[in-house]
Amino acid sequence: MKTIITTIALGLLLTSCSIFSSLNSNTSIKPNDSFLLGNNEHGKFKVTLKNVSNHPVDIYMAPIDGGTYSRETLQINQIVTVKVAKNTAVVIENKSDQYASIDIKATGDLGLAMTYKN
Repeated sequence: MKTIITTIALGLLLTSCSIFSSLNSNTSIKPNDSFLLGNNEHGKFKVTLKNVSNHPVDIYMAPIDGGTYSRETLQINQIVTVKVAKNTAVVIENKSDQYASIDIKATGDLGLAMTYKN
C-alpha cells in the first residue's frame, strides 16, 4: 500500500512540475531594435511567437557562428511555431517607430541568453 501511495504522490509531483519546463514571456521591443533569444551555446528548442503589436515584425534565425536564414514577417496577431537548431538565436526585429510586443513560449533547452540589439 505504501508503494502505491508513494508512486501516485511521485507521479503527481512530476506532473505538477511540468509547468516549469517552458519559458513564457511577453517581451517589449523598442522602436528600431531587435530581441535575440538564444544567442549563446545551447541545445535545440522550440518557440511559439505571437505578435500582439499593432504592426508587423520580422523574425529570422541567426547561428552564433554567423549568418542568417528563414526570414519572415510576423503580421499583427499572427502566431508562428519554430524549431530552432542548436547554437542558433531567434531574432525578432522591430523596424517600426513604435514599441513591439511579442508573446513568447519556448520549450526544450531553456538555457537561452536573452538580449537586445539595435
